[in-house]
Amino acid sequence: MGTYLDQVPEEVQDHIRQITGTSGLPNTEESVELIAQAWVEKKRVFEEKIDILKMEEVDELGSDDERGALAMTYSGSVLNIGPLVGGKRSVEYASIGLRRDVPDTATHEHSELAADVALDEPVRFQVGPIQKSSPILKLAVMRETMEPEAEEQALSDATLAITEEFVEINKTVSREGAVTGPENESGSNEE
Repeated sequence: MGTYLDQVPEEVQDHIRQITGTSGLPNTEESVELIAQAWVEKKRVFEEKIDILKMEEVDELGSDDERGALAMTYSGSVLNIGPLVGGKRSVEYASIGLRRDVPDTATHEHSELAADVALDEPVRFQVGPIQKSSPILKLAVMRETMEPEAEEQALSDATLAITEEFVEINKTVSREGAVTGPENESGSNEE
């Protein structure tokens, strides 16, 4: 295994290999290592942002819990699950940006969770921007009670900041993958 893949939890390593197959990068150990490197960096960014926001990590969020949450999936995507207001939640999904089999971003203002959100399980929606996510690696809620509008804004701001950093990480992976990837028929590296 590689230096970065060894830093990824065992239960996520197979997921990283699957992502590599749908990333557009060559399906090689070097590409797996690039995806793992990006994943390790994204996990660091996510943890840093939730610390700055004074959020606490939890193991689950009940579908009827009024609080919102930020979640990072095994694949490195981010879910902003807004606070429960009138039985609905605003949900923002931002994929890792390297996969070609899921949307880059999706939002639904009137989402409904199909079940409780729990670590190591996918988030499932009755109504939402996606049907289900990859399993959840990290789940964080606000430590202090906030008005729903303020909490939704704080979660949205955090999602934007995290997503912007993730995009930069993805650009690095794409550039490095293009440099190490196979040459196309014209003899130049694929972009």
